[in-house]
Amino acid sequence: MDVRSIEDVKPTIEHNGTVPVWWLVEPREMFEATKGGHLELVSEFEVEGGGLVDPHSHPTHEFYYIISGRGVMKIGDEERDVQQGDLVYTPPNVTHSIWPKSEHASIRALAFAVGTPESGPVNYTDH
Repeated sequence: MDVRSIEDVKPTIEHNGTVPVWWLVEPREMFEATKGGHLELVSEFEVEGGGLVDPHSHPTHEFYYIISGRGVMKIGDEERDVQQGDLVYTPPNVTHSIWPKSEHASIRALAFAVGTPESGPVNYTDH
């Protein structure tokens, strides 16, 4: 499972020395994997304590960036704890889900997806 934490990355000072940047994906690092793709979506979501994202898959490269909370990410048969500052990558067509670690606290994340060249429209409501 590809999980990258801001806690493991030393910042680089960018933009003429004005901003620290934590590269969780280096420029062009995923160029070959996402070549010919397109930005499919960007969203923010929250899973309440005791809930989960229904296990699903779709033909996109998907990234979750954890904004707040702690949870468990499942990709395929692998589970891993995730928390604020983690970036999680899910390859296309792999079943995945996420849920809060606590039944009393939520987890909130940003989702970014890159469509593959051969993928058509995806119904995310039923996935």
